[in-house]
Amino acid sequence: MQSRLEEGEENKVQMLVDEKGVNIPTTGTGTDLTRTSSPSTCTTATATCTTTSSRALQQRLFSLLQRKQQPTLKHVTQIHAQILINGFSRTKNFLLVHLLSFYSNSSAHHLLSAHYVFKDIQSPSTILWNQMIRAHARSQTPAKSIQFFNQMLLTDSRPDAHTYSFLLAACTSSLSLREGQQVHSKVLTNGYYSSNVFLMSKLVNFYAAVVGGEGAALASARKVFDDMSERNVVCWNSMLAGYMRRGNLDGARRIFYEMPERNVVSWTTMISGYAKNGKCKQALNLFDQMRKAGVELDQVVLLAALTACAELGDLKMGMWIHSYIQDTFVGSNQRVLVSLNNALIHMYASCGMIDEAYEVFRWMPERSAVSWTSLITAFAKQGYAQAVLEIFRSMQRLGTSEARPDGITFIGVLCACSHAGLVDEGRQLFKDMIQRWGIKPRIEHYGCMVDLLSRAGFLDEAQELIATMPVKPNNAVWGALLGGCRFYRNAELASLVSQKLVAEPDPDKAAGYLSLLAQVYASAEKWQDVATVRQKMVAMGVKKPAGQSWVQINEVVHDSVSVDKTHKNTSSIYEMLGKIHQASKVERL
Repeated sequence: MQSRLEEGEENKVQMLVDEKGVNIPTTGTGTDLTRTSSPSTCTTATATCTTTSSRALQQRLFSLLQRKQQPTLKHVTQIHAQILINGFSRTKNFLLVHLLSFYSNSSAHHLLSAHYVFKDIQSPSTILWNQMIRAHARSQTPAKSIQFFNQMLLTDSRPDAHTYSFLLAACTSSLSLREGQQVHSKVLTNGYYSSNVFLMSKLVNFYAAVVGGEGAALASARKVFDDMSERNVVCWNSMLAGYMRRGNLDGARRIFYEMPERNVVSWTTMISGYAKNGKCKQALNLFDQMRKAGVELDQVVLLAALTACAELGDLKMGMWIHSYIQDTFVGSNQRVLVSLNNALIHMYASCGMIDEAYEVFRWMPERSAVSWTSLITAFAKQGYAQAVLEIFRSMQRLGTSEARPDGITFIGVLCACSHAGLVDEGRQLFKDMIQRWGIKPRIEHYGCMVDLLSRAGFLDEAQELIATMPVKPNNAVWGALLGGCRFYRNAELASLVSQKLVAEPDPDKAAGYLSLLAQVYASAEKWQDVATVRQKMVAMGVKKPAGQSWVQINEVVHDSVSVDKTHKNTSSIYEMLGKIHQASKVERL
């Protein structure tokens, strides 16, 4: 029975050996996998014996593929090899169909094997085309779903509602608006639009997902949503997410309060959307409502709430969330997300609780590069430059992908060097970032280096760095150099820098730079130049922007602007600011 493999089949067997790294038993080895009447025992018998053995082997392979307990990848690979070795791939579709089902429903790593199997199936049915389309829709190559669909249209197989559902999932993953619109047209043409609620839900989700790059898509999502005779919570959540992606908070709020029922995804979408759009107070207010409503808090919504806590400096709520995480997830079967622990580090650091941030990091069962970067940024913000460098050295010593520094890591380290005046260390780190780690400097890295050199008095070197930068310097870079000019009273260079900054279209930002320039002239006792700058500010209609502060009084966070006296707690806020000012004066003494 065992005949020489055709060249194509031999290559496929070799592919299985190379890709899966398993031993391929040949027919007649007597293994549990293929134990049956060995074809080798029939070598001197009649053709009937050969046919019987072949049929028995086919049935054996088929039964193995149909087991209730799903076979392992190793076993399926061996079965696949037996199918190829015995020539069943050219005649026995029923074996290939089950083999394809395994590969296409497994991880994306098995897609190549699925392709090989699919090519051998004669006249694949709609179900088999759908399996390949769905497999790619779930993979890192969703665009290939469209390719399979186009090939399918050239055959006798006809797409059904499942086909369009998988295609819409692929278009959603790849944010392919044009292709998704074409699928929408097919859904309309084939009469599925008004009769299939599931497909309409997929359409809403698709249009809501691509609204970030196309505003008209939100209107399309709303049109399909309004056309639905019945809606489930998934549709409502899709619309909610669509409004949030466009930054339409009022539209999202209306959808949220119109929802007949809400789940944890509904609450999370609103809270996360508020936080991402800078409405952190509203985010925490809604989070408090969610708690009082008795909705179970998952790690995703806790992550969103922690982001808002960090922005507002709401230590009380942040500590409550930390306690909830420890009581609910630590010690349970559900592991705490690395990103959630990273958010805790960021929250504590933003509230000035550096020891607590370090404790979270120290007890993390697993860390990512973001974990290390979060800790580095935390210590850098508090001015602990030596601690930052030691953490960075520990990160380098690990040498793993989970501890590989990235561009953001170097921003934190360079920032620490800048504030501590560690010029030599900063120069070396900048060099290592490029040469050792292969990270191309961004404008933020150049800004850190200009700030480092300007603070230390190396104004000429800072100016030369700006002149040789491969990217156009922004106002932050020029502002850093201007700050150095003020400290070292270099009015001449400050005048040159100011010419780059006065073109700033934002009056508030221009006011800050001009005010800084006036201080440079004042420190150099160039009073005529000070007057000229002040006159320019008046002519531009700008004034120095007022500062904004957050103060926690009686465990409630209040924000105020220095010139604003309308806040109901103005007296308490200014009393607290006065105490802070006095404490800082005592500390300086």
